[in-house]
Amino acid sequence: MTVVVKIGGARAVDPGGAVGDVASLVAGAESDEPEGGAGSYDVVVTHGGSTKVDETLERLGTDPEYVETPSGVVGRFTDEETMDVFEMVLPGLLNTDLVAQLQSEGVDAVGLSGVDGKLLHGPRKSAVRVVEDGKRKIRRGDHSGSLKEVNADLLASLLKDGYTPVVSPPMAGAEGDDDGTITPVNTDADRSAAAIAGELGGTLVLLTDVPGILRDPDDRDTLIREVDTPEEWAELEDAAEGFMGRKVMAAKEALESGASEVIVADANLEAPIYTAMEGDGTHLFPSALEGDDGDDEDDGGAEE
Repeated sequence: MTVVVKIGGARAVDPGGAVGDVASLVAGAESDEPEGGAGSYDVVVTHGGSTKVDETLERLGTDPEYVETPSGVVGRFTDEETMDVFEMVLPGLLNTDLVAQLQSEGVDAVGLSGVDGKLLHGPRKSAVRVVEDGKRKIRRGDHSGSLKEVNADLLASLLKDGYTPVVSPPMAGAEGDDDGTITPVNTDADRSAAAIAGELGGTLVLLTDVPGILRDPDDRDTLIREVDTPEEWAELEDAAEGFMGRKVMAAKEALESGASEVIVADANLEAPIYTAMEGDGTHLFPSALEGDDGDDEDDGGAEE
């Protein structure tokens, strides 16, 4: 069984529990397995880092900029200076630290950005559609990309040899001049994890700072536990607000591209991955998308 775990980049997310769970999953510690489990798991870890990027920008005297797309999704506008910080923080500081934590737990972790081996690949988008003051506009100078391909062979080779890939943005952005030029560009970490889970046919676990998707974001008791019909999916989309809307978009892309299940769950539990796989959080299934036309707008990239 393949599990793709995305560890959120919010300030309130503590990765410690997830790191321990990944170590147990990879080792196949039977005493700790979810009910019905057997043997070891293939695990791919992905992560974002929005909070650390914002903190670094602010230390450098730059205000982070977020924009709203015509479909209502909020994402980062990544200008050249932000992209420089993005490259330093995600594949540099955060990925290295997470790999070190996993190695300390006995996991043969290998850090990768989406640029490495063109693991995450697609065309660069230098202009994005946004809504400002109620008006639709085109903003130019963006460094984001539309993820179209995952190098599953690279991941499969690492997994076969006993390594645990730890993947972060940026992605390998193909410039539009068809000369093979690749530029590192921002891409949404949730949607990157979704693309990987779909390509590998695995279960996607999105760990965040809330217990799952809530009908009322201010009431943790309104958790939506399971979504397996189109009617329940419509309710889910109505409930998702702000950055949770991007997670729902990522979940949809994962299920449409081959993932067996998507779970949105609390990262800060003692054993967040096992708890999620045993039924905690919000569980989304492919049956919820039956009859859907799959025509979602591509809103570009914004890591979290």
